[in-house]
Amino acid sequence: MARKPSPSRSSLASQERSTFPELRLPVDRAAALEIYDTTLRDGAQAEDVSFSAEDKVRVAQKLDELGVHFIEGGWPGANPKDIEFFRMIKTIPLKHATVIAFGSTRKASNSVRKDPNLQALLGAETKTITIFGKTWSLHVTDALGISLAKNLELIGDSVAYLHSKGRRVFYDAEHFFDGFKTNPDYALNTVRKAVEAGAERVILCDTNGGTMPWEIRKMCEIVQRECPVPLGIHAHNDCEMAVANSLVAIETGIVQVQGTINGIGERCGNANLCSILPNLELKMKRPALGDRLSHLKDVSSFVTEIANLMPNKHQPYVGDAAFAHKGGIHIHAVLKNSATYEHVDPARVGNRQRVLVSDYAGRSGLLDKLEAYGIKLSKDHAKVQELVDTLKERESQGYQFEGAEGSFELLMRKAMGTHKPAFQLLGFRVIVEKKQEDGAPLSEATVMVKVGGVVEHTAAVGAGPVNALDHALRKSLEKFYPQLREVKLLDYKVRVLAANKGTESKVRVLIESGDHKDKWGTVGVSENIIEATWQALADSIEYKLLAKE
Repeated sequence: MARKPSPSRSSLASQERSTFPELRLPVDRAAALEIYDTTLRDGAQAEDVSFSAEDKVRVAQKLDELGVHFIEGGWPGANPKDIEFFRMIKTIPLKHATVIAFGSTRKASNSVRKDPNLQALLGAETKTITIFGKTWSLHVTDALGISLAKNLELIGDSVAYLHSKGRRVFYDAEHFFDGFKTNPDYALNTVRKAVEAGAERVILCDTNGGTMPWEIRKMCEIVQRECPVPLGIHAHNDCEMAVANSLVAIETGIVQVQGTINGIGERCGNANLCSILPNLELKMKRPALGDRLSHLKDVSSFVTEIANLMPNKHQPYVGDAAFAHKGGIHIHAVLKNSATYEHVDPARVGNRQRVLVSDYAGRSGLLDKLEAYGIKLSKDHAKVQELVDTLKERESQGYQFEGAEGSFELLMRKAMGTHKPAFQLLGFRVIVEKKQEDGAPLSEATVMVKVGGVVEHTAAVGAGPVNALDHALRKSLEKFYPQLREVKLLDYKVRVLAANKGTESKVRVLIESGDHKDKWGTVGVSENIIEATWQALADSIEYKLLAKE
């Protein structure tokens, strides 16, 4: 055993002196990497995220398809929902991943056999358990209120007890980097205690997310000379460094990287596996998932949907805008050679190249979009400039087609004279009535449309004027077009375009609609929010029927 921990900061020479000289291992930068996902535990601690036990099972299955090695399912000692997850997941066959239960070292007042947390970890019946302990002396004295020596005892007892029960134990050194900067000898002693007790992995945690990459590199190199078992990295993103810190740690020889899908997690989030994994595979040439990397965008979208979050379209690699091109010069070049403005092939991560429709796009972008819609024109065709001018005029009025490609396709087909409207609006009326101050308002919409030679006049009520108008329009058209019953309104956004005019300002309404197999966006612009909504709703219906044709 090395000397007792010192409460004072040691010199660099002391930091670098090996406490396990006979077990010192060389850094192997070609060693196989372990991908450890903690979306279901650390990710579930994010604001606005709440997974049911069934949600967690579905996400675990997706992660297994992706090929991650470890899935941290939750903390069975913390809540009944996680206990239910571990019960359910035992019946689900997984091909690639090992499910792990997570918890803490025993409480100072409990023996290992009487500690509820340790017993719950064993009750989860996972082959591998991850437990965390205090590394930073500040947390030992101020948070736990115990001595440094007592904390070492908790770590050793807890790891040894779980190990004696036949479990493989990973040890999370919580606040390791903050602890090392304050008292390096004690931080290393906590790691030593866990290893001596049987921990097979030690994960260095940047729990507060405040460490810089150059600090991570130096400290990881020191710890690797001190620790005889493989190390992992668990980084939080409070300084926007979680991905960088994880990659730097791996470059030094650390073999296990922990993170979450889309980087969700407490405060500013965790290291984002959707960035780490392609960086490892495509930039650092470190095999992690192989061909399964192409499932990454699908998994990212799935977790976003299950977590009921808005997708981050600007997220690297997997965001819808990651390979989207808007500037005319960019579009002109990327259509000739995608490498001009794309650092990797988007298909490698399951994404795709997108050419955005806007007044920046120019002829090249417009021709590419027209061809996608089956409209082929030469670059010098008279209609091309007319279409460019139409697009620019619409955008000057406040229309935005980047997220409303359904409306754009209809606009193009109308300009080409190839679109046959599915219905004709004869009129609509929306009434909002409130009879009592503390009562809910009543919204009613009346719509009159003409389909062929038949006039249909219907009315409907709704939770609000938009909902009522939507109901009335569908009610009037579904007898002619029963496929409209498949359509659902998925998202509704309103943007004020000229706030300096106050309540007279123009608004832009963006609607996302979908059916069982597709999603599309439509747009409307007007000083009247109901009129703008009508434009977007009508386009949504027209686009669905256009797709049916």
